[in-house]
Amino acid sequence: MAAKNVVLVHGAWGDGSHWRRVIPPLAAKGYQVTAVQNPLTSLADDIHRTTTLVNAQDGPTLLVGHSYGGAVISGAGHAPNVAGLVYVAAFAPDEGENLAGLLGRDQSTPPPEGLIRPDADGFLWLDFDLFHQAFCADVDAEDALVMGRAQKPIAGRCFEDRAGPPAWQSKPTWYQVSTRDRMIPPTTEQWMAERMQPRGLLTLDASHASLASHPDEITALITEAAESL
Repeated sequence: MAAKNVVLVHGAWGDGSHWRRVIPPLAAKGYQVTAVQNPLTSLADDIHRTTTLVNAQDGPTLLVGHSYGGAVISGAGHAPNVAGLVYVAAFAPDEGENLAGLLGRDQSTPPPEGLIRPDADGFLWLDFDLFHQAFCADVDAEDALVMGRAQKPIAGRCFEDRAGPPAWQSKPTWYQVSTRDRMIPPTTEQWMAERMQPRGLLTLDASHASLASHPDEITALITEAAESL
């Protein structure tokens, strides 16, 4: 395989465990899989943490980002050993863009009112009672409970930080769109995917948490990317 290493990058309100249904099948296929644990304190901090992990890999590496993790891999993907990028219901900002601006492109499918709860330290939480319907409507109640109660808040500044030149302009990409996403408008996902002209585009009837609700399809997309590099 051209890319024997796969580094998985979680998004906001989550951590590396959000990939728990994708890691075992990738490992069974022989990939060296690692999930980063980002601090979610700023876009620059998270790019640095991810780049550090990528630099520790021996050989060509495929970077996979979910949600906010797409903005992270767009920056960390400049590492020399990154061979390709996979975006899973993810942000893919161009230079100078921020996530707040991308979220504002289409407000026809807004998240539930009262979903985002800022705290006194400038971090954003998702309301526990609304987490299931907004973030992961197509996972079972028990998994949604664990994801919601174990959520990792994200610094509000991460939505304002401006992106630098994106690696998706120069490296092969793949993108997965979730048509029932309540966190990132599906039309915005489709628009971001189309402008990067990916080698592969997968559309799923899925929530934002497609990595948890459709792990077989996400694993197949990652495998397709890794094998084609």
